Amino acid sequence: MNSRYLTNIALAVMGGFVVVVSQAWSVPVFMWIMFAAGVLAILLAGSALLPRRGLAQRVLDGIIAVLGAWTVVASLVFAGSTVTWLGFASGVAFVGLALLGLTLHELRTERVVHSFQVTPASEQYAQIG
Repeated sequence: MNSRYLTNIALAVMGGFVVVVSQAWSVPVFMWIMFAAGVLAILLAGSALLPRRGLAQRVLDGIIAVLGAWTVVASLVFAGSTVTWLGFASGVAFVGLALLGLTLHELRTERVVHSFQVTPASEQYAQIG
């Protein structure tokens, strides 16, 4: 499996989790979840140092790292409904960036096309004999 695919899937799952948790759990608990999500996003973006990531994915990883850093800062600075909606927005942005990364991965992946040629049975036996 390609590292781009794995990191983008992890980012999408994490972002979706943050979106749901922002509306379901209490603010003090969500602040710590948001902090952890920001740290995880920074770690996932750190995979830009891996070889064979491509320029587009590296730029995307840089944007993810900046958003992860903002999420960490926002989780520590803001409180109440402000942190809830900022966390919700960060989660949606993580999902959007992950979908963009998955699209980039799909566009870069080489596809092998197999073709079949149907020949009559009489020709096949003629070639053998």
